[in-house]
Amino acid sequence: MLLILVLAPFAGSLVAICIPAHKGTASAWLSGSIALLCLAISAGLYPIVASDKVLRYDVSWLPELGLNFSLRMDGFAWMFASLVTAIGLLVVIYARYYMSSSDPVPRFFALFLAFMGAMLGVVLSGNLILLAIFWELTSIISFLLIGYWHHNANARDGARMALTVTGTGGLCMFVGLMLIGHIVGSYDLDVVLNSGDLIRNDPLYTTVLILILLGALTKSAQFPFHFWLPHAMAAPTPVSAYLHSATLVKAGVFLLTRLWPVMAGTDQWFWIVGLAGLSTLLLGAYFAIFQQDLKGLLAYSTISHLGLITVLLSLGSPLAAVAAIFHTMNHATFKASLFMAAGIIDHETGTRDMRRLSGLFKYMPITATLAMVASASMAGVPLLNGFLSKEMFFAEAIETHRYNILDTITPYVATLASMFSVTYSLRFIYSVFFGPPPLDLPKTPHEPPHWMLAPIYFLVFSCLVVGVIPTLTIGPFLHTAVQSVLGDATPVYSLAVWHGWNLPLYMSLIALAGGGGLFLIMRPYLATSTEGPPFFRRLEGQRIFERVLVTLSWKWARSIEMRAGTRRLQPQMRILVAVAVIAGAVTLLSQGFKPATIAFRSIDPAFALIWLIGMVCAVGAAYQAKFHRLAALVLLGGAGLVTCLTFVWLSAPDLAVTQLLVEIVTTVLILLGLRWLPKRIEDPNGPEMMTISTRLRRLRDLATALFAGLGMMLVSYTMMSRELPETISSYFLERAYGEGGGTNVVNVILVDFRGFDTLGEIAVLCIVALTVFALLLRFRPAIESLEAPEQQRVQNAFDDDHPDRKKGDSIAEYLLVPSVIMRWMFPVIGMLAAFLFFRGHDLPGGGFAAGIAMSIAFILQYMAGGTRWVEERLRIHPLRWMAIGLLVATVTGLGSWVFGYPFLTSYAQYVTLPVIGKIPLATAILFDLGVFSLVLGATVLILIALAHQSVRAPRALIRAAKLAAKENA
Repeated sequence: MLLILVLAPFAGSLVAICIPAHKGTASAWLSGSIALLCLAISAGLYPIVASDKVLRYDVSWLPELGLNFSLRMDGFAWMFASLVTAIGLLVVIYARYYMSSSDPVPRFFALFLAFMGAMLGVVLSGNLILLAIFWELTSIISFLLIGYWHHNANARDGARMALTVTGTGGLCMFVGLMLIGHIVGSYDLDVVLNSGDLIRNDPLYTTVLILILLGALTKSAQFPFHFWLPHAMAAPTPVSAYLHSATLVKAGVFLLTRLWPVMAGTDQWFWIVGLAGLSTLLLGAYFAIFQQDLKGLLAYSTISHLGLITVLLSLGSPLAAVAAIFHTMNHATFKASLFMAAGIIDHETGTRDMRRLSGLFKYMPITATLAMVASASMAGVPLLNGFLSKEMFFAEAIETHRYNILDTITPYVATLASMFSVTYSLRFIYSVFFGPPPLDLPKTPHEPPHWMLAPIYFLVFSCLVVGVIPTLTIGPFLHTAVQSVLGDATPVYSLAVWHGWNLPLYMSLIALAGGGGLFLIMRPYLATSTEGPPFFRRLEGQRIFERVLVTLSWKWARSIEMRAGTRRLQPQMRILVAVAVIAGAVTLLSQGFKPATIAFRSIDPAFALIWLIGMVCAVGAAYQAKFHRLAALVLLGGAGLVTCLTFVWLSAPDLAVTQLLVEIVTTVLILLGLRWLPKRIEDPNGPEMMTISTRLRRLRDLATALFAGLGMMLVSYTMMSRELPETISSYFLERAYGEGGGTNVVNVILVDFRGFDTLGEIAVLCIVALTVFALLLRFRPAIESLEAPEQQRVQNAFDDDHPDRKKGDSIAEYLLVPSVIMRWMFPVIGMLAAFLFFRGHDLPGGGFAAGIAMSIAFILQYMAGGTRWVEERLRIHPLRWMAIGLLVATVTGLGSWVFGYPFLTSYAQYVTLPVIGKIPLATAILFDLGVFSLVLGATVLILIALAHQSVRAPRALIRAAKLAAKENA
């Protein structure tokens, strides 16, 4: 059930993204069903976690490194999972009526579900590395959600700022989590939570603490990283209601609370977390008073309340931890309802500017009543849930935890910040719902549809019920969450509404009275103010962020690029190779390298002749590259063929087959690219009169190539000429058949022993193919370098309606091979690909070689018949092939989890078939099938796109070519 809880939102996201854009209602129903399913699973698991049990789901991931895919649910994780799913369900209902039909609504719900899954992964992760992975997923998906309206510059800026800040903090946190694993000796969360003394007494504790806090404080928008949250308000209101009430910003306080038993209780924790929390609590409340945008006010109030939770966690007291957990739950309810109310006001009036809004109670009485109750809860008014947790906050603030100035000023800062919260809550209520009727609004205000109000009904009702009878409603759930965090240290606490006349109550009364008076004093100024807070303007986080970003990305980076960088490929390659050569030489010389004696014995003259031909081809290709590209390509192909023969000579047929097929494909690829390259600028003095600088440059390139080649030769010879007691090859040779079910050791390594590497490589190949395709869609052919008749011919070739374009116009007319023979090669090469694929596990071949071979068959058809001829007869879907290949390879790996084995573990068995008899069969063949499909799709996509014969978007390429022709004219 834990696995379903985490994976169901991701599965729903994949389905939602496939729904047509005009079917937003279907995607909303899908999202609501997924959220309801997850909520039902969480509710069904409550009786188990309520009995102090910890649910776990473990799957072997990298057992040699002590890493498993572990999901873990205790009472605290259950509380967060319930918040994520319950509020997620309410936001889906709300978004169904909020989102416009002109928006790509399925994309919104796809991202929404993916974020829900990532957040559930954070709270249910059973080891630190998995937590860090899901943590970064929340940053990436929130970036896409905040920038959902990407046509809006503010949305793009807010998304970039959020990703930069939270992503940087997440990387720091990841290092801190790895150090915790190093200290403890395990990344398992249960082991870490039982190693508090070990972590706190370690010399690395302060370093770990700072790194962890950088991740938590940036995520929860704590000072000085608070500035990104108000700019994230450019997102659609359902996104704000979800991310900034129960999920994204709560991830930081979740991490602080989760690690509270092992990290809290030290002076470092008290000072760093306490200073950040108190500063955030006060500054967030202060800035909220001056906001004119409804969502801006709610954003700064969110920052302030997150600071309140952080202050409670900094105190190191068990009672303070109870109050922090309680306020986390309460804040989620009243803040989600307020964001939804702000969205309704914006949706029905067309503005969120409080200077234009007034007197809306007359037009929207139900919305106004719900918003006022939620605002009162935010202000801490009695008989509402916000009052209870704020009373607990005051009670802990007046206790003595450390004898220092920070502990002394905490009660005063808490009272002042609470006074500010009353002020901005009153401003929200009065400015929007009372006063004269509104004038010149973009829309006539009215109540929204009933179902758009339903989520707010439920949340406000929760605020009331919890505030009146907390012990019967929230009490059991709070105890379950607290018990799982504090364990035996769980204190005795009371959720009674009335505790008598005590100091916390007096502090609440002072805050209510002072906040009301402050609002009355400032109301005339706030009604017309456009400048915002008069203080701290120079310390505004956005301005500092932008200055740092400009300094890093423009001044420093541009300066380094101008001095050390280049946009040309050749100098970049030269630098990379030179650095590699120097690094290898320094390493060898520093270790006292003593080369083995090279004995040239029994050298076969035929082999030496082959190598001599290869060297001549390589040198000739380097020489001709400056003068004649086609000749250089032919010579380069000769060097590649010599490499193939070398593999055959040295008994490496798998490498030889792959090398030969890759040589064919890359030669065609480069040939297709050559026709778009501009002409060489000929040296007026001729090649025999090269300048001194040209000669020196070519000598430098030759020296770099010689050093790199000699270095690789030396390393290879050293490895092959020394006898080692045990080698990697012997390990694979001994286990390939017994454990992998294949006699072709190379293929068994690729699809079994190192299958995870292969999965990563084909994923990279998929990304590269898509990137090349996207770039070539915008590629402008260099037709201006051609003569006028040739320019016209190229333009006509891209024009479907031009009479000069023949149906069979193709490359075949320039070849000596008749096109009919090239077409007949398709079934022959198809049989060859099938032969290579099915024999690959036991004999030379495999999915990669078969995919390359099959792509050659398609390329020949394009060369023989042209785009139209091929697409009228064959179904070419490289993007689908790539997607299916990646999916098949991944699902094959996941299938091993079902039987309790590590990811991508294969199973081999002899199968008896009729007539044929016994044949060996391994599940790795399915993985190889995925490799075949992806390699075929990626290769065909790149080659066809480079030839300007696009499969999926030919019209787009034609339009690009026509546009280029017009601009050139």
